[in-house]
Amino acid sequence: MDPKYGGAYRDLFEKHWWWRSRNELIIEKIRQLQPATGWRRILDIGCGDGLFFNRLSEYGEVEGVEPCAELVNHDNPHRNRIYVRRFDRSFNAGRHYSLILMLDVLEHLEDPVEALKHAMDLLTAEGLIIITVPAFLALWTNHDIINRHYIRYTKRTFRKVALEAGFNSQEERYLYHWTFPVKLGVGVLERMIHARPQPPGIPTALSNEALFWLSRLEQKTLSALPMPFGSSLLVIGSKRNYE
Repeated sequence: MDPKYGGAYRDLFEKHWWWRSRNELIIEKIRQLQPATGWRRILDIGCGDGLFFNRLSEYGEVEGVEPCAELVNHDNPHRNRIYVRRFDRSFNAGRHYSLILMLDVLEHLEDPVEALKHAMDLLTAEGLIIITVPAFLALWTNHDIINRHYIRYTKRTFRKVALEAGFNSQEERYLYHWTFPVKLGVGVLERMIHARPQPPGIPTALSNEALFWLSRLEQKTLSALPMPFGSSLLVIGSKRNYE
């Protein structure tokens, strides 16, 4: 992650309409899909400073993995549950998890197939993985550059990753449909004027709240339909059963 972006990440996560609306949707899905015995252990891959831990802790015992040490505050009360290291085959906490989150993680990785395979190795037999990724390469902007993304996915391109990894997708849908034409226009404008990547800011309070509620309304209406476009993709799945 770009250092400038990293410095602003806590504020963005806690205040920006996009992060807030995404997190509310994830919590809704966690609540809806929760088994009768509860989630027990939850692993948040790419957890940053454990900013989502307080919400997730309502549903199970939470741990996280964060490769960017600059994002993790040593005074964080959750610090002893965050593994500061790369998420690869060398990571093994000696336990399995019934819920694993990979929220906007796979687009940062050179080998997303291997990362998804390893996540499934850490998953219990009946567990679930919730994934979000940015959607459609046509929406590539400076935001992707400053985030050091390798790719933006479609349902079709993500299915290729899922197939190679042995991941069984049970739900997939695009999100943030209203932002699709906006990001398309932003990308065109940035290329025309050769704009340099800059960290995102938080809109004014009124705009921020309006965009939050617009996104939440959309999640409860259009996103429940098989919409063919959006600026994010949500995928929920499990280990593939070969028996």
